[in-house]
This record gives sequence, structure tokens and C-alpha cells, in this order.
Amino acid sequence: MPGRRFAFGTLVKSALVAATLSLATTGSTLADAGFRQWIANFESTAAQNGIRRETYRAVFSGVSEPDHDVIRRARFQPEFRDNAWDYLDNRVNDSTVAEGRRMLREWGPWLQRIEQRFGVDRHILLAIWSMESNYGRALENVDRLKNVPQALATLGYLDQRRARFARQQLIAALKIVQDGHVAPAALTGSWAGAMGHTQFIPTSYQAWKVDMDGDGRADIWNSIPDALATAANLLKDNGWRTGRTWGYEVQAPSGVNLAGLDRANKTIAEWERLGFRRVAGRSFNDRSENANLVMLGGPNGPLFLMTRNFFVIKRYNNADTYALGVGHLADRIAGGGEFVQNWPRGYTPLTMQERHELQQRLTSQGLYDGKIDGLIGSGSRSAITAFQRRVGVAEDGNASKALLDMLRRN
Repeated sequence: MPGRRFAFGTLVKSALVAATLSLATTGSTLADAGFRQWIANFESTAAQNGIRRETYRAVFSGVSEPDHDVIRRARFQPEFRDNAWDYLDNRVNDSTVAEGRRMLREWGPWLQRIEQRFGVDRHILLAIWSMESNYGRALENVDRLKNVPQALATLGYLDQRRARFARQQLIAALKIVQDGHVAPAALTGSWAGAMGHTQFIPTSYQAWKVDMDGDGRADIWNSIPDALATAANLLKDNGWRTGRTWGYEVQAPSGVNLAGLDRANKTIAEWERLGFRRVAGRSFNDRSENANLVMLGGPNGPLFLMTRNFFVIKRYNNADTYALGVGHLADRIAGGGEFVQNWPRGYTPLTMQERHELQQRLTSQGLYDGKIDGLIGSGSRSAITAFQRRVGVAEDGNASKALLDMLRRN
């Protein structure tokens, strides 16, 4: 989810925030009244920023209570909480690679035009599309889509840490409607107000929107060319280096103190002089390029020399695991393979087909009631832990070969 956070307006008084948080916790009618009052009060702030009354009231028509699921989701962001391997297993796998290659064939002519115009590799754009909305499938799940003004107002009302961000984004969202880019009813997105196929928050949409298909609107909700071009525009504007990679998996020389080199920045040539080599005997593309050593699994996991483009990807989402996921998925879609070095999991992982079987068997045990999709999230882990508790083994919550074997025996 791309975005920049800027100072905006005045914060809600601390006493009012504390009171409304208390009310929201009880779920009382008074809390909803407080939310409605917040919306009424914010109209004057919106007016000061050029929002017309008819726009404001059309956008908030029918919005009368905060969306408490927004607060729950704000507290759990997997790219900052999950182990790197758990995060990547759900996002870079046979399914996402195969779908990426299919989308490459289907949207190839548009991707070629976008790459020529902005200089951003088409496989990177496909990987971002996958990571952000599962190639648009997330937009079809209406039960999970949020009313963006309601979501942002909820954050502004209940989340002190994000209040300034939410208020700024809400003004931008209102301007997007007022400028005719999207109808109020179609202004949907994530809990944080990220919108469309490539999940742009409102201020980022304003900064980088592109009408690639030439219909007069930069429609990231319905036009895949517009959404992918808007993502490319963001990357280009933040310093994407055309024809360069995001990074390399490398092997370290024996005996080197990796802890002392973590995040160090040197040219590729300097890393080579220290004994670092690209895995599988491959060579580096440009030895004059600078790179940082990054160890997302610690010294016993895969090691990477991350170049400038890795950090440009982080302007989209400021998490190392996210940027690694984009880069790795892009390489896989382009025909590359898995990482050479294993992650320090402590267990043997499952294939995507086996993960489906795992969820099916947990369902038959009455422990899992979620979607059979092979994605191991909090619901699957809770079910795994419950099964492990039932059979009297260590409750690690890992989707392992050993666990699946136990389920098969049961």
C-alpha cells in the first residue's frame, strides 16, 4: 500500500479521544452518537479544505457508526509481525506464480506499453498487483471491502496514533469524489483507505494517478492498465533504476562476522572482495552498484545484497518482507527459481496442495471453519494449535509435514 504521511490539521483533544475510546469499547449507543458528532464536526474542516457541502454529505450518507473491524485490522499487519518465511509462503507460491504468468500473457501488450513509458519491469508490476489485491480478486470480496470514508473516519475518531494520517487521507478521498474520479458508493478499499487493484491511499492516488487507457479517468478500481501504470509512476518518481535488479541472494565466506555486516552498504565489488558470492555460481550484473546486506531470517537463513530498487519498492510498503516478496515473486513469474538457502524454520514446510489438505483435515476435525485456500493465517494457526493441544504435542502453530502426517493418522 503506497503512501506518504504528512502533518495535517489539528488533533482531536486528548480528553475527547480517551472518552470516545472508552465508549467504543463498550459498544454503547453513546459511542455511535460520538462518532456521528465527529463526522458533523469534521465537515467544517473539510469545508476549509475546499470540500463542498453536497460532496461531504453524499459521501457520508448512511454512515452512522464506526467500523470496529478497521481497528482490529490496524492492530495486525502481517508484513511487520510474521516470520519472513510465513509471510512469503502465503504470497510467493505456485499459485501466485502461475497466475502471474497467466496475467503476463493476458495483459502483455499493456504491460509492454507501461514498461516503455515508465521504465519499470513488467514482472515487478505483476508482483505488486498480486501482493496488493491478488490480481484483483480481493476487490471481488465485497464482505471484506471497506467504505473508505467510514474507515478513515473510524481511524480519525478512535485511533490516536493514526488520527492525523486518517484526517489527511479523508480530505484527499473527498477531493477524489468531488473531482469526479469515483462515485461515493464506489469509494471502497482497505481498512487504511487503500484503494483499487494496486491499493493506493488517497494522497498517493492524487500524486501518481495515470489515465493509461485514455478514457479520461484514472480508474484504479476498474481499469487494470490505469492501476498498473499508476504503480509504475510511483516507482519511477521514487527513483526506480530501469534495467536493474532489486537484489541478489548471496553466500557468505566462512568465518565472517555477519552480525557486524548486517545492513552495511558497500559496492558489489567490495562485497566480492570480502568473499561474498552470488548463489548457484551466477554472476553479478553491475559490480559498481551499491548494495546493503539484509538477513531477514538471521545469519542461518538466505542472505541478500539489496540494491537501490529494493528500497524503491519499500516506498510502496515500508516493510522488508513486502519488498522481498515483490522482488522474489517478480523473479519467479519471469522464470526464476526458489531461494537456494533454506529458511531457519525448524520444520519441513508443506506444498500449496498439502496446505489445502491440511485445512480440509482441520475442518473435518471441527477445528477450522475458514476458507480452504492454502493460506496459513491466524485462523489456520489457531486450528493447528487446537489440534496440537488435543493430541498432546508442542503447540507451535506451524503448518509442517509432521503435523499433516499426524492429521492423516487421526
